Amino acid sequence: MVPPTRDGVGPSCVGLPAGNWPTLLDFLVQRFPAQSAATWHTRMAQGLVCDEQGQAMGPEQPYRGHQRIYYYRALAAELPIPFQARVLYRDDDLLVADKPHFLPVVPSGRYLQETLLVRLKRELGLDELSPIHRIDRDTAGLVMFSLRPATRDAYHALFRNRQVDKTYEAVAPWRSDLQLPLTRSSRIVQGSHFLQQCEEAGEANAVTHIKLLRRLDAFWAHYQLAPVSGHRHQLRVHMAALGVPIAGDGIYPDLTPQSDTTSALPLQLLARAIRFTDPLSGQPRVFESQRTLAMVDAGSVHVGQAADGTDQRDTAQ
Repeated sequence: MVPPTRDGVGPSCVGLPAGNWPTLLDFLVQRFPAQSAATWHTRMAQGLVCDEQGQAMGPEQPYRGHQRIYYYRALAAELPIPFQARVLYRDDDLLVADKPHFLPVVPSGRYLQETLLVRLKRELGLDELSPIHRIDRDTAGLVMFSLRPATRDAYHALFRNRQVDKTYEAVAPWRSDLQLPLTRSSRIVQGSHFLQQCEEAGEANAVTHIKLLRRLDAFWAHYQLAPVSGHRHQLRVHMAALGVPIAGDGIYPDLTPQSDTTSALPLQLLARAIRFTDPLSGQPRVFESQRTLAMVDAGSVHVGQAADGTDQRDTAQ
């Protein structure tokens, strides 16, 4: 039996092998060296480590192998993200949320409570909620969630079989020599830095259709991006490779120091629309984000760089 969700956070599971650790605390410290003994002691004292029956296990608990235990992640300090998601649709099986920039979809690293998944679980009481797909923390727009494990794989299969049409919008530099519309097809692999992907020679594994929606000013343009595949950072890699990196991108083409602030211009990328045939009802589904990109609203960007590399700060007032 899996222990219940607490404050929107589901438990993580670890199997206990045969071993000679005096206490469960000794094992956890060795198994997870990134967490100190004091951290695990505090978690156990707070009842955040449980056995398969949901019973709390204290720091002096003798170690016994060949069983599973569950633990709840906790962060000592987590910066609040002052932006809210909107639920656009919900039925018995599916939920569609409209995510703001800066909010991660799932817990990772320094984000736990300040994630879309945990917020929705906590606010709506949906312990079995699970994302069907994900978008970057920096990207705004649509994210689909499954509410029931029994029908979850039917929706996952849509993405596995590329039966979902996804449309994004982006703001990036204008290039008069870029013939649009175009299709970028390339092979994307892990880059030299763990945060980056890159293109290399070989059989293509990522395809994106790109077209111009309109020019915003002399330096910037509004684009529509339609990925055929779903490779990590695909849209960001393809736009940077074309010499038109998405405005506000701190990863491509150059990795820049990240800040915890949410006051900077966000990545100008929006997951605008999702279209598919519902695998349960057979009916067509179309969902559209209600959000807009800041630069599109303003008509041009306030900070950034033109495609030729010249500084174009404060070109729009």
